Amino acid sequence: MAIDVTHRSLSVERTAPGRFAAVNSRGGRISFGTGSDEDFTPTELLLVAIGGCTAIDVDMLTSRRAEPESFDIVVAADKVRDEGGNHMTNIEVTYRITFPDGAGGDQARAILPDVVRKSHDRLCTVSRTVELPTPVATRIE
Repeated sequence: MAIDVTHRSLSVERTAPGRFAAVNSRGGRISFGTGSDEDFTPTELLLVAIGGCTAIDVDMLTSRRAEPESFDIVVAADKVRDEGGNHMTNIEVTYRITFPDGAGGDQARAILPDVVRKSHDRLCTVSRTVELPTPVATRIE
Protein backbone atom coordinates (compact mmCIF):
# COMPACT_ATOMS: atom_id res chain seq x y z
CA MET A 1 0.00 0.00 0.00
CA ALA A 2 1.41 3.39 -1.02
CA ILE A 3 1.77 6.04 1.63
CA ASP A 4 0.88 9.62 0.73
CA VAL A 5 2.37 12.18 3.12
CA THR A 6 1.51 15.88 3.03
CA HIS A 7 3.08 18.02 5.76
CA ARG A 8 0.89 20.54 7.60
CA SER A 9 2.10 23.28 9.93
CA LEU A 10 0.70 26.33 11.68
CA SER A 11 1.81 28.69 14.42
CA VAL A 12 0.16 29.78 17.64
CA GLU A 13 0.78 33.35 18.75
CA ARG A 14 0.03 34.83 22.18
CA THR A 15 -2.03 37.99 21.59
CA ALA A 16 -2.86 38.89 25.21
CA PRO A 17 -2.94 37.16 28.60
CA GLY A 18 -4.98 33.96 28.07
CA ARG A 19 -5.65 34.80 24.39
CA PHE A 20 -4.01 33.31 21.34
CA ALA A 21 -4.29 33.15 17.56
CA ALA A 22 -3.58 30.22 15.27
CA VAL A 23 -2.13 31.29 11.92
CA ASN A 24 -1.92 29.01 8.89
CA SER A 25 0.43 29.25 5.91
CA ARG A 26 -2.33 30.87 3.82
CA GLY A 27 -2.73 33.76 6.29
CA GLY A 28 -5.91 32.52 7.97
CA ARG A 29 -6.32 33.30 11.68
CA ILE A 30 -8.47 31.82 14.42
CA SER A 31 -8.54 33.45 17.84
CA PHE A 32 -8.96 31.28 20.91
CA GLY A 33 -8.53 31.45 24.63
CA THR A 34 -9.15 29.96 28.03
CA GLY A 35 -12.95 30.13 27.94
CA SER A 36 -13.22 33.32 29.98
CA ASP A 37 -14.82 35.12 27.02
CA GLU A 38 -16.65 34.26 23.78
CA ASP A 39 -13.56 32.86 22.04
CA PHE A 40 -13.40 29.11 21.52
CA THR A 41 -11.18 27.03 23.78
CA PRO A 42 -8.70 24.51 22.34
CA THR A 43 -11.00 21.71 23.49
CA GLU A 44 -13.93 23.27 21.64
CA LEU A 45 -11.73 23.68 18.56
CA LEU A 46 -10.97 19.95 18.67
CA LEU A 47 -14.72 19.28 18.52
CA VAL A 48 -15.06 21.87 15.73
CA ALA A 49 -12.30 20.09 13.81
CA ILE A 50 -14.06 16.73 14.15
CA GLY A 51 -17.41 18.18 13.08
CA GLY A 52 -15.91 20.32 10.34
CA CYS A 53 -13.89 17.49 8.83
CA THR A 54 -16.84 15.14 8.56
CA ALA A 55 -19.12 18.00 7.41
CA ILE A 56 -16.85 18.57 4.41
CA ASP A 57 -16.80 14.86 3.57
CA VAL A 58 -20.56 14.44 3.85
CA ASP A 59 -21.39 17.67 2.04
CA MET A 60 -19.07 16.97 -0.88
CA LEU A 61 -20.56 13.53 -1.49
CA THR A 62 -24.26 14.16 -0.82
CA SER A 63 -24.63 17.61 -2.40
CA ARG A 64 -23.68 16.10 -5.77
CA ARG A 65 -27.13 14.49 -5.67
CA ALA A 66 -29.13 17.32 -4.05
CA GLU A 67 -28.51 20.57 -2.24
CA PRO A 68 -29.44 20.01 1.43
CA GLU A 69 -32.42 21.88 2.87
CA SER A 70 -30.72 21.88 6.27
CA PHE A 71 -27.27 20.78 7.33
CA ASP A 72 -26.25 20.75 10.98
CA ILE A 73 -23.74 18.58 12.75
CA VAL A 74 -23.55 18.55 16.54
CA VAL A 75 -20.39 17.28 18.24
CA ALA A 76 -20.57 16.64 21.97
CA ALA A 77 -18.16 15.10 24.46
CA ASP A 78 -17.37 14.87 28.15
CA LYS A 79 -14.20 16.52 29.41
CA VAL A 80 -12.73 14.22 32.05
CA ARG A 81 -10.03 14.74 34.66
CA ASP A 82 -8.93 11.39 36.04
CA GLU A 83 -5.81 9.35 36.75
CA GLY A 84 -5.07 9.38 33.01
CA GLY A 85 -4.98 13.20 32.98
CA ASN A 86 -7.31 15.60 31.20
CA HIS A 87 -8.99 14.18 28.11
CA MET A 88 -12.23 13.97 26.17
CA THR A 89 -14.44 10.90 26.26
CA ASN A 90 -17.85 9.90 24.92
CA ILE A 91 -17.32 11.92 21.73
CA GLU A 92 -20.50 11.77 19.68
CA VAL A 93 -21.24 13.25 16.27
CA THR A 94 -24.92 13.78 15.42
CA TYR A 95 -25.94 14.53 11.83
CA ARG A 96 -29.10 16.59 11.26
CA ILE A 97 -29.32 16.81 7.50
CA THR A 98 -32.43 17.00 5.35
CA PHE A 99 -32.77 16.89 1.58
CA PRO A 100 -35.63 18.02 -0.66
CA ASP A 101 -38.28 15.72 -2.05
CA GLY A 102 -37.53 14.26 -5.43
CA ALA A 103 -35.07 11.90 -7.08
CA GLY A 104 -31.94 13.87 -6.10
CA GLY A 105 -33.04 14.15 -2.49
CA ASP A 106 -33.89 10.43 -2.43
CA GLN A 107 -30.41 9.61 -3.75
CA ALA A 108 -28.73 11.86 -1.17
CA ARG A 109 -30.76 10.32 1.67
CA ALA A 110 -29.96 6.82 0.42
CA ILE A 111 -26.17 7.35 0.42
CA LEU A 112 -26.03 9.38 3.66
CA PRO A 113 -25.43 6.39 6.01
CA ASP A 114 -22.65 5.04 3.80
CA VAL A 115 -21.05 8.47 3.43
CA VAL A 116 -21.12 9.01 7.22
CA ARG A 117 -19.52 5.59 7.73
CA LYS A 118 -16.81 6.29 5.13
CA SER A 119 -16.07 9.66 6.70
CA HIS A 120 -15.70 8.05 10.12
CA ASP A 121 -13.79 4.95 9.01
CA ARG A 122 -11.48 6.38 6.37
CA LEU A 123 -11.89 9.96 5.11
CA CYS A 124 -11.95 12.34 8.09
CA THR A 125 -8.33 12.98 9.02
CA VAL A 126 -9.28 14.58 12.33
CA SER A 127 -11.46 11.83 13.80
CA ARG A 128 -9.12 9.17 12.38
CA THR A 129 -6.19 10.85 14.17
CA VAL A 130 -8.13 11.07 17.44
CA GLU A 131 -9.10 7.39 17.28
CA LEU A 132 -5.69 6.06 16.25
CA PRO A 133 -2.84 5.95 18.75
CA THR A 134 -1.07 9.07 17.41
CA PRO A 135 1.91 10.28 19.46
CA VAL A 136 2.45 14.02 19.88
CA ALA A 137 6.13 15.00 20.11
CA THR A 138 7.26 18.16 21.89
CA ARG A 139 10.44 20.19 21.35
CA ILE A 140 11.75 23.38 22.96
CA GLU A 141 13.97 25.58 20.78
